[in-house]
Amino acid sequence: QVQLVESGGGLVQAGGSLRLTCAASGSIFSVNDMSWYRQGSGTQRELVASITSGGFTNYADSVKGRFTISRDNAKNTVFLQMNSLKSEDTAVYYCKAIVTTILKRLYQYWGQGTQVTVSS
Repeated sequence: QVQLVESGGGLVQAGGSLRLTCAASGSIFSVNDMSWYRQGSGTQRELVASITSGGFTNYADSVKGRFTISRDNAKNTVFLQMNSLKSEDTAVYYCKAIVTTILKRLYQYWGQGTQVTVSS
C-alpha cells in the first residue's frame, strides 16, 4: 500500500505565497510522474502542474510564472511553491503520484487534499 500525505494549505491574502508538500510512503519501488491538481467549488478537478522523475515540468496556463513545482526524489516528495496568489486560486489541492510498487506494478495514487483559500 502507498500513501500520499499533503500539507501546507491554509488561508492567505491575495498576493501572498504558500508552499504545498506531498510525501509518498509505503511499498514503493520508484515514483514516476508527480502532479498537483485542484478543484474549486462547483468546478471540475484540473491539472495545475506536473513533474517527471527526471525533472521535466508542465504547468497550466493560469499558473505559469507564479507557481513552481519541484521534487526531492530521495524523499519521494513533491512541492508546489505558489506565489502572487489570486482569489481564483482558491481550491482544494490534490497530489497525484504514479508509483511502481515493490511488486513492480504501476498504480496511480491520490492524496487526501489540502484547502487553499485566498482572500481578496
